[in-house]
Amino acid sequence: MTEAAHPSDITYSGYLALDDLLAAQHPLSTEHDEMLFVIIHQTKELWLKQILHEVALAQGLVRAGDLVPAYKSLARVSRIQAVMTMSWDILATMTPADYLRFRGVLGSSSGFQSDQFRRFESMLGLKDDRFLRFHEERPEAYAALKAALEAPSLYDDALAQLAAAGLPVPAEVLARDVSRPYQPSEGVEDAWLEVYRDTTRWWPLYQLAEKLVDLDDALLTWRHKHVVTVERIIGRRRGTGGTEGVGYLTETLQRRCFPELWSLRTRL
Repeated sequence: MTEAAHPSDITYSGYLALDDLLAAQHPLSTEHDEMLFVIIHQTKELWLKQILHEVALAQGLVRAGDLVPAYKSLARVSRIQAVMTMSWDILATMTPADYLRFRGVLGSSSGFQSDQFRRFESMLGLKDDRFLRFHEERPEAYAALKAALEAPSLYDDALAQLAAAGLPVPAEVLARDVSRPYQPSEGVEDAWLEVYRDTTRWWPLYQLAEKLVDLDDALLTWRHKHVVTVERIIGRRRGTGGTEGVGYLTETLQRRCFPELWSLRTRL
């Protein structure tokens, strides 16, 4: 049995496993810009790993009715999302000609196949089991995504807290099949509207709602910048994974994780 390293023996590179981390880039061409493409996407996956870590903690706290401590993790996720959005500006330094020199080696791989991103969407309430098929040869990723699809989302947990506080959340919403995509509810909007019309009384729920809107806002901002960057680099070409490229990405801008938190604003 190997003894644990003494703190005085731990080095910066050892603690961060830098040799493994810096050896994880394997461009398939000799083109200079492919390294940037790889590192940008690997970095996004690392940030997504931290996002999932934070959302899982926040969900546990919200589910337990401990709303205030959950704000920190949710705020951290929003900041990470902002950093991920800014990274598109780095990728945009790659011109169409640069990208087309190595695009062929990507085959059918595409960012929309990211299991971590789909887990994040599922944890926020955007359930779509069509993405499971991309991970049938990766048992752990498949199981993690399937579990996220079948579990209550952060929004389901927030609605349960609304009901626990005595607000009129429709019973059919609370008892819905959480593995299916969430459908907006007028009754849920009415319940959130009570919170927004009396923020002093419902301050913890009001703050939770605004933290959720921050996540949705940041996700939409990320998607928009993704659309602009992709159009700048490949125009209206089809995506490498067979999607409609910019057309597919533009369609995602219509999605809302917490729809009633947007629609209620018209009624205030």
